[in-house]
Amino acid sequence: MKLLNKLERKYGRYAIHNLMKYVVMLYGIGLVIGTIAPGLYNVGLSLNFDMIKKGQVWRLITFIIPNVSIYDILFVALAAYLYYMIGNALERAWGAFRFNVYFFSGVIFNILASWITYLLTGVSLSPSLDYVYGTMFFAFAALYPNTQFLLYFLIPVKAKYLAWFDAALYIIMVVQYIMSKNYYAIIPVVVSMANFLIFFFTTRNYRRISPKEFERKARFRRQMNAGRNTGNTTTQRGHTVITRHKCAVCGRTELDDDRLEFRFCSKCDGNYEYCMEHLFTHEHVKK
Repeated sequence: MKLLNKLERKYGRYAIHNLMKYVVMLYGIGLVIGTIAPGLYNVGLSLNFDMIKKGQVWRLITFIIPNVSIYDILFVALAAYLYYMIGNALERAWGAFRFNVYFFSGVIFNILASWITYLLTGVSLSPSLDYVYGTMFFAFAALYPNTQFLLYFLIPVKAKYLAWFDAALYIIMVVQYIMSKNYYAIIPVVVSMANFLIFFFTTRNYRRISPKEFERKARFRRQMNAGRNTGNTTTQRGHTVITRHKCAVCGRTELDDDRLEFRFCSKCDGNYEYCMEHLFTHEHVKK
């Protein structure tokens, strides 16, 4: 995260603001190409490393244009709206630069996955950006887990449950590839998901499970128990009541007068609390 902060300070001014607006435009371009010239994508735009080695380097960029047609108009409209909403939410939460890094690193991971597969199999498969948009949804669910989506426009489902469902589908997909011994097909799934995994594990708060944090909580519990065991109790209407405050000199508590204020003495050895009347007049306890 420190590296990302340094990069943002240095290059943040070059970030593309409202990036998802341009992604939606790519869907429009894909619709036009897929409708007018259905075969153009595979012939000249897809990520084909055989063609890239022959000089068609533009394929490293043009493959991000969705390969859709007018027959997919309903799906395209829903997908574009959903991704636009999710992307804008992430950009508002992270800022334009960090969202740019997340999106384009996902694209790079897709290229990397296809390149690894090509090196191992010799087969060049143009990746789909569905994995990039999938990692965007996982990040959105991590940030806004209780946001509700209307499944089939009727059933409200929280984002966190949809994310778990998607994760289960990915796991099932990997298991199917393993069972069919199609091991190379696992590479795009795993490598593409690296984008979200890096984000997830680098934003966790590991301090709460550190040994120092466990020791601090244990010490706090010991101090609280010590306060209860040193007489921080009073009897009210025949019942023993544990009070939050009790003066070590006069024994008054907040139950005696709600206007009383209590302070701990830093010069006393131990957990001793005093009302304001005796805070500066008591004899310090030394062990």
